[in-house]
Amino acid sequence: MNNMDSRENRIHSSDIKPFSYYECAIPDHFSCVPMHWHSEFEISYIREGSAEFICGEEKFTSSAGDIIITQPNVLHSIYPCPDTRQVYDTLVFSHELFGGQASDRFINECIKPLTDGSMRLPIRITPQHHYYSELAVTTENIFSCAKGDSPRLDMLMRSEMLRLFWLLEEEAEREPHISVSGSEIRPALEYIAEHFNETITIGQLAASVHLSESYFMNRFRKQVGLSAVEYISHFRIDKACRALIGTKKNILEIAFGCGYSNISNFNRQFKRITGCSPTEYRKKFEQG
Repeated sequence: MNNMDSRENRIHSSDIKPFSYYECAIPDHFSCVPMHWHSEFEISYIREGSAEFICGEEKFTSSAGDIIITQPNVLHSIYPCPDTRQVYDTLVFSHELFGGQASDRFINECIKPLTDGSMRLPIRITPQHHYYSELAVTTENIFSCAKGDSPRLDMLMRSEMLRLFWLLEEEAEREPHISVSGSEIRPALEYIAEHFNETITIGQLAASVHLSESYFMNRFRKQVGLSAVEYISHFRIDKACRALIGTKKNILEIAFGCGYSNISNFNRQFKRITGCSPTEYRKKFEQG
């Protein structure tokens, strides 16, 4: 295994601002969120629509009003439902947002277990939850602070975040020996992230996790929710979407850079996954 971590490469926090806020829409802003993990916490608040989530061992279709909590180092992904868009807010933040010193008892007994996986929070909180209204108000306050983006609001956000997790820990499961879901196929995800612009075979992926091809394909689909071949397609098209929006590269260059040697195949896969051509996709964001 090389030093390239298969975690998400984006840095979501810094010493002076331990969080990042994102206003998201699938498939408007990006085709999907491929399976990944990172060392930060993540909270998503579904504003409208629905999508297919995988968070650790749980798979579900989201609905408006859902609050979705992803703890550090848990595999998670989001894929669109057919003919449906989802609009949602996401906050990704470091445990440093909670404040406190390493020696504080609340850090040791309440926060550290959340980061090392020995305590598990409920992942999906729906409007049917018995004290949802209180959780929703607190979550709204957190996102209002994130959008306001000022030092004074950071202070309020910290207090609201502590309150949210204080409420959630009432229902936390303490399992000292939790194994992080999906760890078996993580090396394959790392391999895809590093080699997505090259030819990738099932044999190479199976070898990366020391499994037979048939067993690997079964485990991959079960843990990721897609076949390995389909996951690679989504991963490549997601990279292409980001390049179309964030660079001035031409479409042929982007296609080759994302592992497609045939521009017709790239265009076909792009439209199948996003619903539009690469040119239409780029124009949509240029006009927006």
